[in-house]
Amino acid sequence: MGELKRTPLFELYQLHGAKTIDFGGWELPVQFSSIKEEHEAVRTRAGLFDVSHMGEIVVKGKESLSFLQKVMTNDLSKLQPNQAIYTIMCNEKGGSVDDLLVYMLAEQDYLLVVNAANTDKDFAWLKEHQTENVHIENVSTDWAQLAIQGPAAEEILQKLVEDVNLSEIKPFKFRQHVQMNGAAALVSRTGYTGEDGFEIYSRSEEAPKLWKDLLEAGKEEGLLPCGLGARDTLRFEANLALYGQELAEDISPIEAGLGFAVKLNKGEFIGSEVLKEQKEHGPQRKLIGLEMIDRGIPRHGYPVFSGEELVGHITTGTQSPTLKKNIGLALVKAEWAVPDQELSVEIRGKKLVAKTVKPPFYKRSK
Repeated sequence: MGELKRTPLFELYQLHGAKTIDFGGWELPVQFSSIKEEHEAVRTRAGLFDVSHMGEIVVKGKESLSFLQKVMTNDLSKLQPNQAIYTIMCNEKGGSVDDLLVYMLAEQDYLLVVNAANTDKDFAWLKEHQTENVHIENVSTDWAQLAIQGPAAEEILQKLVEDVNLSEIKPFKFRQHVQMNGAAALVSRTGYTGEDGFEIYSRSEEAPKLWKDLLEAGKEEGLLPCGLGARDTLRFEANLALYGQELAEDISPIEAGLGFAVKLNKGEFIGSEVLKEQKEHGPQRKLIGLEMIDRGIPRHGYPVFSGEELVGHITTGTQSPTLKKNIGLALVKAEWAVPDQELSVEIRGKKLVAKTVKPPFYKRSK
């Protein structure tokens, strides 16, 4: 096993008491204080995440749009400069290669932000399907990414931003070359927590100072550094997919409930035939929410039953810090993906009763 990769902020982790783990080949903080405390900070105030492990791939050139239309499920023709879109890359069988954000920097110039563990795979996939007049480059080492999330995120970040009124940046829009205490960054109103907030892309060498400046600026509002643990519980409550759990090479975006990001009327793309079939006739499996009735926490991979019949498995599950309930997402046979059905989850050899509910489990009030 090779040495774990580290982000440009690694040296700062221990200043905040970080507990680090191996996450897809990266040494990253799972928590700084506690997962529950960090989760609550994001839901009620604000949290700051180092997500510099995410991958960045540039796609540019005369044929860049037609190329991206061929490999992505969403319709990128609707994008304008300084606008982002969520999309999935599928294989020929309709399974998911990755889910990602595409940022349109300028005409014929796009930045793809992909899942860390998939960066090399995604880059290889794009290169495999590359067409003429398209330039593809993995620029992940050039970039760092911080995410400030929560109701107070805008107020805190505005203290550092000199030249932009952040309230003018709407969801899935961004500004480039935003000045923050001498650093220039791309600031995007996006996130992975179910709360309002921003993702900040800076040069790698500028990220440590930016991290310190943000924590200092957010002291009064109770801004906390947050790790992967809270990031996972937050995204899970808001029903935001995690690649490798809700999405995978053998799980399609339709099965995962992400049909909104699949635009079949834009023309053919890789996997479109299978996805069209699933949209028209319904997929054989669907993602549902489960709320435990019996005492027990559903975890990733646990089998789900209807009586004695195995009908699916848990993709993500935990005790919800916000709802104080044991809940899970499960991929089950389509006939069981109906709200208020009773199913059971096998936990430590016992079948424990749960009821089906419609995700998301949490939706922020505007």
